[in-house]
Amino acid sequence: MNRKQRFELFVDYFDKHMPVAETELQYNSGFELLVAVILSAQCTDKRVNMVTPTLFSAFPNAELMALSSPDEIFHYIRSISYPNNKSKHLHKMANMLIHDFDGKVPDSVDSLQLLPGVGRKTANVVASVLYDIPTMPVDTHVFRVSERIGLSKNAKNPLQTEKQLVKYFPKDKLNIAHHWLILHGRYVCLARKPKCQECGITDICDFFQKNR
Repeated sequence: MNRKQRFELFVDYFDKHMPVAETELQYNSGFELLVAVILSAQCTDKRVNMVTPTLFSAFPNAELMALSSPDEIFHYIRSISYPNNKSKHLHKMANMLIHDFDGKVPDSVDSLQLLPGVGRKTANVVASVLYDIPTMPVDTHVFRVSERIGLSKNAKNPLQTEKQLVKYFPKDKLNIAHHWLILHGRYVCLARKPKCQECGITDICDFFQKNR
């Protein structure tokens, strides 16, 4: 099986078995999505979703968050990983949104990366989910799962993985493929003990073929 065939079979399987795949972060606006994705760095979506209702109640928009302080934001997100850094990032990000982007979440990956606390993965997630821009955000799940299956080969960092996946996935499947990989990694292809007995793509998986 060549690489192109592996991608085709992957898409065929998930098209049939997971036709709807979306972010598990809860949000009601572009601003809320941006905040939630920043908070989700090195933290579970489940934990983020436990924190954001009270945070968004206090700061439903960039204006109110910009008028607050990192210490005040910290109070709401202290159970999140790296709350000190993230509270500072959120405060600076809200101020930049107001002063540089008229309070609106930018609609390009490059512009998003200008915001404090927003790296390439976060920018790709927001661009994909909010604006339907075809991107491939690479988090730990995507990095691990794509390498295990054999969709990516010998990638040394997330950017190398991203470039390989973008090259082989059809452009119109990039956004949903990102969620397929994340959800598969979150619930089936676990980091320490993958549930191969529950997996429907073992026939195209390098890891399974080598270790069965």
